[in-house]
Amino acid sequence: MNNSQEECQSKHDSARCAETSIDVAEILSPIKKNRKGQFVGRGQKQNIVNLYKSKKHQQPDMKYKDMITSISKEIGIGKRTVINTISEYKNTGHLKSPCKTKNRPKINDKIDDFDKTAIRQKIHGFWFRGEIPTLNKIVTVIDEDPDLPSLPRSTLHRILKELNFEYTKRNRNSALTERGDLVVWRQKYIEDIRRYRSEGRTIYFLDETWVNAGECSSKVWIDTSVKSHRDAFLKGLSTGPKNPSGKGKRLIVVHIGSADGFVEGGLLCFESKKNTADYHDEMNGDTFYEWFCGVLPRLKENSIIVMDNASYHSVKKDPVPTTAWKKDDIVNWLKAKGIVYDKPMLKFRLLDKVNEIKPLHVKYVIDEEALKTNRHVLRLPPYHCELNPIELAWSVVKNHVKQNNTTFKLKDVEQLLMEGVQKVTSDMWANFVSHTIKEEDKLYEIDFITENMLENEESHIMTITGDTSSDFSDE
Repeated sequence: MNNSQEECQSKHDSARCAETSIDVAEILSPIKKNRKGQFVGRGQKQNIVNLYKSKKHQQPDMKYKDMITSISKEIGIGKRTVINTISEYKNTGHLKSPCKTKNRPKINDKIDDFDKTAIRQKIHGFWFRGEIPTLNKIVTVIDEDPDLPSLPRSTLHRILKELNFEYTKRNRNSALTERGDLVVWRQKYIEDIRRYRSEGRTIYFLDETWVNAGECSSKVWIDTSVKSHRDAFLKGLSTGPKNPSGKGKRLIVVHIGSADGFVEGGLLCFESKKNTADYHDEMNGDTFYEWFCGVLPRLKENSIIVMDNASYHSVKKDPVPTTAWKKDDIVNWLKAKGIVYDKPMLKFRLLDKVNEIKPLHVKYVIDEEALKTNRHVLRLPPYHCELNPIELAWSVVKNHVKQNNTTFKLKDVEQLLMEGVQKVTSDMWANFVSHTIKEEDKLYEIDFITENMLENEESHIMTITGDTSSDFSDE
């Protein structure tokens, strides 16, 4: 085909397009929209900014809202992302690549210490009723409780393991029992605190908690005669402040008290700097140590200080060797403790010797500070918050904050917190301690009930089968 023929063909095609009024944009592929939840890369962000600059230069009179809508349609990305990207560029002058790892909370993170305590109490309830608990039974009672989240079996299994439960085989089923070391810890704790009470020593309980700026009561009075915002306005009424959509900033709180009430001057309150689910992440050994040393002179002589086993409560004065230690460091630690051996040893043999003498050398910084002032630290068994009466005091304090929080500002919440602390009287504290003593008695009794039921079950099985060996083993 020569040049004249090509020119004629081109004119012919143009005429056909004109006759049929075909718009070039209609024959292009449609804009592919960004899938909801999909990450927007740095290149896509740059395209948004470039398009924004172009439109602003070509159409300076175009409204910002219309410009955002136009960019969103042309590039296939949601309006909110377009707005955030342009805002990011205006504020910082550059664009960041997205973090492609979403921190989705696991279900274990949604189960707090109170839920774990409630699960353990569900299991204890079976023993008190003379019924041996199994995993299927526990799943059922948890599902029936509206105050507890519904848990998959696999998740419940992990939580039970964390709570130091294990499976004891009995006939064809498995009973849920608590690990022996936890039972010993709990029995010794209850026996110790009973002895201290009988000696007339003052027992203090300390704990940490948190309060969010968005704390508010979920129950409100409703005037059914008010039908709308306009109706409320015409009647001269207020619809009240709108509750925040999120929890907002958070205060970390530490305090200590006894049956006589909260210790005067013992309150520590500071703003949280981390956005984590667990408020324990905010505290560290140095912060707690400084507060603890400051509060010790405010406590009575020869008193007992009860606390849980948070890591910052249990900073070791002299670290004990672990498998992560180098062999030479383990050898030097043993020599410093007077342990001498006359032949070469494997690292695991050295660690075995460490375990033999470890109870004699494990000392905690907090405990040693308390002993210097003639006070003694007593540690709660893990996940036994019902044995700490300060938890009941915290509920009163938080309830005061929720009922009176109208501004949702951290400064105002802090003031409400201090007011809530003042509302917890010595009489209330005495009642909280009395309630805790009843919980101690129940937990002390449950261990004997469990042991007797399992022994009776074992004797019954051996009588039926004629077997003289134990049918019980850890699963």
